[in-house]
Amino acid sequence: MTELARKVCMLGDFGVGKTSLVSRFVRNTFSDKYLTTVGVKVDSKHVALPDARTVKLVVWDIAGKSALDALNLNYLRGATGLMLVADGTREASLRATLNLLMQARDVLDDPAVVLVVNKLDLVERWQVAPATIAELRRTLPVVETSAQSGDGVEAAFAELARKLAA
Repeated sequence: MTELARKVCMLGDFGVGKTSLVSRFVRNTFSDKYLTTVGVKVDSKHVALPDARTVKLVVWDIAGKSALDALNLNYLRGATGLMLVADGTREASLRATLNLLMQARDVLDDPAVVLVVNKLDLVERWQVAPATIAELRRTLPVVETSAQSGDGVEAAFAELARKLAA
């Protein structure tokens, strides 16, 4: 069995659920308490692929911002994957996340990317329209998730692991 280790950075505006997604993925936990990430927090988890290989995702949960400063650009160095996170209840967070992707692509050489639209448990309050998500799916893998319930979280990270192993 072959194992690959890949650095993945979580990018998104503040309060979109990056830390909650990582907690749900790595420890299968969720907390209602909002704690702002300061700097970066690193976790890891192994993901088994259908072909018997394993990808160790080393997940860097970077503090939420709508633009990358010099420090956050340094955190990106060496990353081969990006988990972009937007909050479905805040349309502006999607625009910020797509802006972060453009900035990251200036630093990284063709990273694997998955866009997560989080807070599926609050879908009745979503500002991100289904048509917008359908349009984004033409160029990016998009997974709708709920860090609270766990819906879509494993699928999002598995999709990124598959892309990183390709």
